[in-house]
Amino acid sequence: MSALSKRVLAALVALAFFGFASGAAFAGSGVTVNVNMARILRINSPAATVIIGNPAIADVTIQDSKTLILTGKAYGQTNLIILDAVGNPIADTLVDVVQQTGELMTVYQGASRTTLICDPVCQPTLMLGDDNAFTSQTIASSSLISSAARN
Repeated sequence: MSALSKRVLAALVALAFFGFASGAAFAGSGVTVNVNMARILRINSPAATVIIGNPAIADVTIQDSKTLILTGKAYGQTNLIILDAVGNPIADTLVDVVQQTGELMTVYQGASRTTLICDPVCQPTLMLGDDNAFTSQTIASSSLISSAARN
């Protein structure tokens, strides 16, 4: 068997072993998640440890041994490493955190930027780079509503 054939076979075995249970390739292709959103990742082998290269960009938690929750925290790229119970690598892949598209509307007033999500009525949403006063007001409003809901 040629060296190229061995490498292709090894890559196919790695994709089969390290792939998502849903069928999407995990190794090599990377994972994309929207900022301020979470995504469920299902893996074929049980995970004991998960590591994010830059926790300011994304966060990951183990829901159960084969289900991870990936949350986009800031725009950018980092890596995700998954280890089994004895410390062997299950996967090492790139994570891209991107801006959600679709119903978002960005409003510029001079140098000030605000972001709204419009589906069907426009409401403020938090996005990196928005005006600090707008962001503070949005957080305060959200906290007030959450507090009222708990009481």
